[in-house]
Amino acid sequence: MDRASAQARDQARANRTGIGFMVAASLVFALQDGLSRHLADSYSLLMIVMIRYWFFAAFVIAVAARRPGGLRAAAATRQPVVQVLRGLLLAAEICVMVAGFVLLGLVETHAIFAVYPLLIAALSGPLLGERVGWRRWAAILAGFAGILVILQPGVAVFTPAAAVPLLAAAMFALYGLLTRYAARRDSATTSFFWTGTVGAVAMTAVGLWHWEPMARADAAMMAALCVSGALGHWCLIRCYDAAEAGTVQPFAYLQLVFATGVGMLAFGEALRPNVAAGGAIVVAAGLFALWRARQADRAASG
Repeated sequence: MDRASAQARDQARANRTGIGFMVAASLVFALQDGLSRHLADSYSLLMIVMIRYWFFAAFVIAVAARRPGGLRAAAATRQPVVQVLRGLLLAAEICVMVAGFVLLGLVETHAIFAVYPLLIAALSGPLLGERVGWRRWAAILAGFAGILVILQPGVAVFTPAAAVPLLAAAMFALYGLLTRYAARRDSATTSFFWTGTVGAVAMTAVGLWHWEPMARADAAMMAALCVSGALGHWCLIRCYDAAEAGTVQPFAYLQLVFATGVGMLAFGEALRPNVAAGGAIVVAAGLFALWRARQADRAASG
């Protein structure tokens, strides 16, 4: 009984540590989004994302070099096509997301983008063969109802810009599904390595054509953007080392809260009632879908 109690205490401590790192990662990524929006207002977003990826790739390589087997083990994959597609898809999704920040602002972009876990749940059945029960389908439909509340079709003229974060959410959902598929044969270290290096190569190929000089103050912000990206991913690594994904994943939604705060405080954005209500519906539906998925995993393993 004492051993069981000690294990329970250790697990609770590990969960608190993992949750703390997830909250920190969500805050850092929200600040990173604010920096991306500020810089993309004045410079080519392709150049911004390219420089961001340079630093990210350096971080990925440094992490891989410290793992058992070093870079050779990290780069070893039995599914290079899948890994390249993942890297290209994430790089493209980041560009689309930053474009959404410029067009719509942080508040509305993140409120709409929050639907991506529901897209993953909806597509996991036909693409990965996972079973999605009626309760999760109900959550998916509720989440899309929340998107309709945000967009208010029939009340105002639909702006094409609203499709940008929806596209980003669909791209990130597909990236998440490819990551699940890749995890069946490759380690997380390998997927992380390919994500950073493929994205850096792809963004360099397109970003160098859009190079432009930066003011000193903006160059400092670019440096902060790069450092914050590495810090956020380091927090995620520590988070998943400490606790299971199902325990910490719900707290990733705090990025929506933090990004909303950054948008309102730094850019004077407004939180319209329909955006707040729709965002709350989307997040609630996503949390319920995550909970149902966790229950299904427990039942399958039990």
